[in-house]
Amino acid sequence: MNKFLAKENLILKKYFGYDEFRKGQNDIIKNILQRKDTLAIMPTGGGKSICFQIPALIFEGVTVVISPLISLMKDQVDALNENGIPSVFINSSLSNSQCEIIYNALLFNKYKIIYIAPERLENSRFLSVIKNINVSQIAVDEAHCISQWGHDFRVSYKNIKNFIQALNSNPVISAFTATATPEVTEDILESLNIKATIFKNGFKRDNLKFSVFKNVDNFKFIQKFIEEHPEESGIIYTSTRKECEQIYEFLSKGKSIAKYHAGLSDNERMSNQEDFLLDRCKIIVATNAFGMGIDKSNVRWVIHNNLPKDIESYYQEAGRAGRDGLISSCILLYNPKDIIIQKLFIENENLSPEIAKIRYSKLSAMENYTRTNGCLIEYIVNYFENKPLAENCGMCGNCENKGELIDITIDAQKIISCVGRLNSKYGAKLILDILKGSNNARIRENRLNEQSTYGCLKDKSSIYIKTIMDYLIGSDFIESTEGKYPLLKLKESAYTFIKSKETLSMRVLNNDDDSIMKKERPNDKKTSLPLIPGGEQLFNLLSEYRSKTAHNNHVPSYIIFSDKTIIDICNYKPREKDDLLKINGIGEAKFEKYGNDILSIVNNYIKK
Repeated sequence: MNKFLAKENLILKKYFGYDEFRKGQNDIIKNILQRKDTLAIMPTGGGKSICFQIPALIFEGVTVVISPLISLMKDQVDALNENGIPSVFINSSLSNSQCEIIYNALLFNKYKIIYIAPERLENSRFLSVIKNINVSQIAVDEAHCISQWGHDFRVSYKNIKNFIQALNSNPVISAFTATATPEVTEDILESLNIKATIFKNGFKRDNLKFSVFKNVDNFKFIQKFIEEHPEESGIIYTSTRKECEQIYEFLSKGKSIAKYHAGLSDNERMSNQEDFLLDRCKIIVATNAFGMGIDKSNVRWVIHNNLPKDIESYYQEAGRAGRDGLISSCILLYNPKDIIIQKLFIENENLSPEIAKIRYSKLSAMENYTRTNGCLIEYIVNYFENKPLAENCGMCGNCENKGELIDITIDAQKIISCVGRLNSKYGAKLILDILKGSNNARIRENRLNEQSTYGCLKDKSSIYIKTIMDYLIGSDFIESTEGKYPLLKLKESAYTFIKSKETLSMRVLNNDDDSIMKKERPNDKKTSLPLIPGGEQLFNLLSEYRSKTAHNNHVPSYIIFSDKTIIDICNYKPREKDDLLKINGIGEAKFEKYGNDILSIVNNYIKK
């Protein structure tokens, strides 16, 4: 190993098996090692954990990681211990006697990293122990949970500031999130009472392919997608327990599928989650009760059966795909009824007017994501960073749209004329009814059937009209106001368009089954794994070894080796120790445990 490498690089290779840091990681680590408080905003799957784990190994004391979910803690601790890093978690899944054993071990410096839930900060016994050990770093994971402006506010996170102030040591504070808007960023710093160096690593993940499909039969779409991707692991998100159960029942005949929602018992949820994480089933259907911090690296796709409540939630949930860096799909199936469901959720939460207004605003931004005809990744990045990408991603559903280009000039003019004549008094549903020439009571009561544009698109389908309205909103001709009852009003570009007499075209993607599936993965329906041709047999042998080893160790397969690590082994076929240590994900600890077995499998395969 190169003696001139910095200490953090040596640790990266020794314990984690990587030769280089990902973008931004090294700068964050160096800042923490200089004992400067740090806030890192990194994309999901961007390698946040390594940014506090490596300093934890260099600092003399213990690093306390505050994390919101039990499943995340167990996965992280299992992975660290697999890599030879003494770590432990304390949460409500442990008995008092188990906690006491851990407390005693902490007093004797047996661990470098300890994961806790924020509720543990209210436990007097824990506080009495932690005050007597050298805490060198407090790492706050999912830091957006501390902000009431964030999408997943948790009151228990508010205890962190007092906990820090009560410590006898003076730890460096590091905070990490993937979903912080500028307002949430400011609130995190204020709530933690720190003046931190802020690192923004961007929100673009090059391996995720985002797509939006409207007006499709969701069940049929999901069923066919799964049939086209039989060996892949995926998550299907639903807005309600009812839909979760319906999709589960529809898909589970003859397939190994799990479900997860708050209506299940604790034991059933834990068992189903474990089945998914341990690859005993490939697919899980879940509400948003599932998944914050789920770090299963080989999730190849995430399908949202309904519109999420905001961009933050969607980005975090969709970002559970492709954490190993391989190409993965993030699909949103949109139906207008989804908006009604999300508004009911807001109304039933008894929120203050201020918070409700923010929630409606976030929901409006989420709906506009389904309307844009531009790059979907750019929309997400622009939402968080308020700046466009230098260039489109080139791989999202919109960028790859090869549908027919149709002239919508006349129909767009009719829609714009209708919206303009109504003086921003009505929403999309009623305007659609006017254009279709509906004779409902509200139209008659408001004498809207006397409008010159009444019935001007009666020969067009409602889906066609709604598609053009969405296009005009997504293209900044029409604005949909925020709030419980959004109204449509014209923007300056609409007036310019009417006066200029220019033509307007829109690219339409056919939503028949064949074109849907062609859009998703045209080159290879069965796998997204970049294996060199002929490597499938070795991949299967190594995967079988990984599965057996994971089963024996009671950990998920991806904690032993990621798919990407196995693919690299298949492609490079290392035959000796030095060659195997060059593979990403193979550190010294992993080699000591599994290296000889892997070399034996590879060498036997080559001989045959």
